[in-house]
Amino acid sequence: MDNIKQGGFLITKIHHLAGRIFMKLLKKNNIEEINPSQGRIIFTLWQNDGIPIHEISEKTQLEKSTLTSMLDRLEKDGFIERVHSKEDRRKIIIKRTEKDKALEKNYINVSDEMNKIYYKGFTEKEIGEFENYLQKILNNLIAYEKKI
Repeated sequence: MDNIKQGGFLITKIHHLAGRIFMKLLKKNNIEEINPSQGRIIFTLWQNDGIPIHEISEKTQLEKSTLTSMLDRLEKDGFIERVHSKEDRRKIIIKRTEKDKALEKNYINVSDEMNKIYYKGFTEKEIGEFENYLQKILNNLIAYEKKI
């Protein structure tokens, strides 16, 4: 039993537990309209507003079909808007709204609180190494998915 690698199992457990904690922190901070999955989309737009759907899909690792329904809900709730690209009318660009911009500070505070929980007891060096390992795993999974 000692030889069994548990990385994937541990990542899944962490994902589920962190999601529950994150939802509680969102609620505690009066952010009840956005769930963690939608938060990934919003966070991506905070880093680069006005990007096409395919780029959001790449950055969030969400399938386009899943992403489309999530964007529909975010648009219905007033957090994003879809606009046609000026260069190519066939391309849809996702842009932030004022409602989203008003949410940003509180949401970042919640994210900061989650980071404190995640990294309690870690040194900066350990955090860097850990995140590099996670990025390697992500890159491996992305490469594998492209092959199948």
